[in-house]
Amino acid sequence: MSDSFKDTTAQAAAGESPEPLTEAMLSAHAREVIDGWLTRFPDGQGRSAIIAALRVVQHENNGYLTPPLMDAVAAYLDLPKVQVYEVATFYSMFETHPVGRHHVSVCTNVSCMLRGGEAILAHLENKLGIEVGESTPDGRIFLKREEECLAACCGAPMMMVDHVYYEHLTPETVDRIIEELD
Repeated sequence: MSDSFKDTTAQAAAGESPEPLTEAMLSAHAREVIDGWLTRFPDGQGRSAIIAALRVVQHENNGYLTPPLMDAVAAYLDLPKVQVYEVATFYSMFETHPVGRHHVSVCTNVSCMLRGGEAILAHLENKLGIEVGESTPDGRIFLKREEECLAACCGAPMMMVDHVYYEHLTPETVDRIIEELD
């Protein structure tokens, strides 16, 4: 976590804001999506819509969340900022730093490990010249993480690229998949 993110997180926990922010930072589309989720919950339960709100905002911001965007979500949901920060930093689906356009996750749990998942991950790190948690210098690919399980054990080893599953992987199929990404 970057120092600026930590500083802003501490300010949010203390109820402070580094700069005045409003829900106007959210796009009309994001507000529409959030409003749709809010209708699913009783009045006063805006906290229940945090995950959906962060997902749409992250998607619109090239795959990551910034403190000002999280503050805007908190303002829109009328919640303390710290509640939004807790969710954004707890769940692995959220990124709080710039990441590559394509997100790659490799399963290394038991079935995939036994069928070569760790070797696939090592192959990707070597091919891309990055480690788990890093993006390629050109911003094309983010090697998101080793996954504990992606629930495709019968297709081991497998990986997920931009929420699409690829199973029965070999180094050659991994190379083809990566090369076909824009």
